[in-house]
Amino acid sequence: MALKSPVKYSEINLYFQDESRFGLFTKNGKALTARGVKPICPFQQVFQSTYLFGAFSPITGDKLLLELPHCNADWFQIFLDHLSNLHPNEYKIVVLDNGAFHHAKKLKIPENISLLFLPPYSPELNPAEKMWARYKRTFTNRLHKSLEQLSIFIEEVVKNTSKDTVISTCAYNYIFEGLFWTN
Repeated sequence: MALKSPVKYSEINLYFQDESRFGLFTKNGKALTARGVKPICPFQQVFQSTYLFGAFSPITGDKLLLELPHCNADWFQIFLDHLSNLHPNEYKIVVLDNGAFHHAKKLKIPENISLLFLPPYSPELNPAEKMWARYKRTFTNRLHKSLEQLSIFIEEVVKNTSKDTVISTCAYNYIFEGLFWTN
């Protein structure tokens, strides 16, 4: 896809975008216990969930995270519109996977955003995946009785994510080697 001309913007930034599902089904994981003692934690098997749409800049540490009820083109459009309004004078190159709804014909890509798609089946190239792993680790062995409780927890985790955390998690070598490559 050809990139739009960013001439009228005062800044250019690179973001990596992805979505992840967070639900009420308890995710059991490792816990610190005495040797030979199996950890005991609360558990529930409830199949209700919400989605977190996120974009992370390994350059500035800026992030946008939106909790949305579904993962489809309509909600992705809402996310893009919010991302466009984050630093409106910034031209955003957004790197993302090839989810079907990312290619939906009805999407209206904002003027200050260009989408750059990763090769198919290459989640290891998307630093947003590392952010999801980091967030999901905070959910391990926790019980949320309702989606409202889950939303409050998500809000707290997102609020406590610093720019330094985004940079240290998302700053893959290949990104910076590509940015500063010279002939």
